[in-house]
Amino acid sequence: MRYLPMTEVDRQAMLAKIGVPSVESLYADVPNGALQKAPIAGLSNHMAEMEVERFIGAMARKNVGTNDVPSFLGAGAYRHHVPASVDHLIQRGEFLTSYTPYQPEVAQGTLQYLFEFQTQVALLTGMDVANASMYDGATSTTEAVAMANRVTRRKKAILSGGLHPHYREVVETHGRHTGFETVSAPLDATGKEDLGQLLGPDVSCVVVQNPSFFGHVHDLKALADAVHAAGALLIVVVTEIVSLGLITPPGEMGADIVTAEGQSIGNPLGFGGPYVGLFAAREKFLRQMPGRLAGQTVDVDGRRGWVLTLSTREQHIRREKATSNICTNSGLCALAFTIHMSLLGETGLNHLARLNHAYASVLADRLAAIPGVKLINDSFFNEFTLQLPKPAISVVEALAQRRILGGVPVARLVNDKAAENLLLVAATELTTEAEMDALEAGLKEVLK
Repeated sequence: MRYLPMTEVDRQAMLAKIGVPSVESLYADVPNGALQKAPIAGLSNHMAEMEVERFIGAMARKNVGTNDVPSFLGAGAYRHHVPASVDHLIQRGEFLTSYTPYQPEVAQGTLQYLFEFQTQVALLTGMDVANASMYDGATSTTEAVAMANRVTRRKKAILSGGLHPHYREVVETHGRHTGFETVSAPLDATGKEDLGQLLGPDVSCVVVQNPSFFGHVHDLKALADAVHAAGALLIVVVTEIVSLGLITPPGEMGADIVTAEGQSIGNPLGFGGPYVGLFAAREKFLRQMPGRLAGQTVDVDGRRGWVLTLSTREQHIRREKATSNICTNSGLCALAFTIHMSLLGETGLNHLARLNHAYASVLADRLAAIPGVKLINDSFFNEFTLQLPKPAISVVEALAQRRILGGVPVARLVNDKAAENLLLVAATELTTEAEMDALEAGLKEVLK
C-alpha cells in the first residue's frame, strides 16, 4: 500500500467537505468499549519504517495461521496448494485491471478468459452453461433459488439438513426480504434424510449439498426424479470444488442448477475472502441465469471474438425485469481459477482429488481408532465428521493451545444440542504424515 501523507489543512478540508467536525466523529457508531483509547503500547509516533515493520510483524506472528501449524480446518474453506505461476500470471498488466468489459473492442483478453472459465465450470459440474462467476458460493446459492422461483412460478424452497449453515442463513435472509418461503429440513449429520416427503405443488426447488456439510457423498438420481415429478428444480451445492475431480458431477445425477464455491482452485485462504462463486444450469434456463455471461462470436471479417451477451441485468433493462441485482463478477479470482485449472488439466485434477481422498481416508481411520471417537460417515471425499465423547469446542480449544488446528466444531455454526460433540475434520494434499501424527497424539491426550 502506498504511503499518502496529509497535512492538517488537508484533513480539515476533507472533514468540511463531508460535513463532520472531527475525525473522531467518524467513529460515533462504534461501541465505546471497542475503541482504542490510547496509542498501541510500544508503537510510538516517530519510528523508522524498518522498526514499524518489525513491530507489526511481531504482532502478526501472534496469530496462528493454517500454514503455521498442523491444520485440519474445512467447513467450506479449504487449504490447497496454489502454484506460484498463478499469482505471477494474474498480476500481469493485461489482467490486473478494474475495467469492466462492456466494450469488447478493448476487453478481448478479459472476455476470452471468462469464456474459458465458463467452459471449465460447465465441464466440471456436468451442466450445459455457466456464467462468468458470482461473489461466493453462498450468494450463488441464493441466486439459484431466486432463479428457480422465476422458472417454476412458485415461491417455496426446501433446504437440506446437510446444507452448509452459512448458505442456509443467506438463503433464509434473502427469502425474508424478497418474499419467498424456505423450509429447512432438520440437521442431517447422518446423511439419511428423506427430502421427498417435503415436496408439494408449491415447492419451486430442493437445495442439497454434495458432499454434504458433514462430508457425506450422495447419489442424487432418485431425489432428482422425485423433485422433477413434483414440478420443481434440483439445486446442488458444492463447497469443495476439488471433489468434482473424482465424484460424479451433479449434472449427471439430474441437477437443474449447480452452485459452488471455487476457492479451492487458484485462490488461497484469505481470512474469509475474496472467493469466487460458480453458477451453472441447463441450457433451457439460460435466459433466467443471473450475472454476466461471456459469449463467442465473429467480427465483420469472420475472426473469432468474445462479448458479454444476454445481459438481462438491472443496468440494461427495467428493474422489475432483471434476473438479479448482481452486476459484476469475481473477475480476478475467476482468472486465478482458470489459470490453475488449465495447469492441472483433467488428469491433474483427478490426481489431486485422489490425493485428497486418500489422505482423508488414512486420517479418518487413525482418528476413529481412538477410544471414545466415532466416525459417523459411511462415505466422504476429503472431509468427515467425528463424534467425540466431550464437547467439540472444548476439544478444539485444547488442541489450539497445543498449536494444532484440529477441525471445526459443528456447534460453532449450528445452534443444536445434537451438534455439541460433532467435529468436522478436513485433509487435503497439503496434509503430511507428521501433521496426522500431531493430531492423533493431541486428540488422545485431550480426551484422556
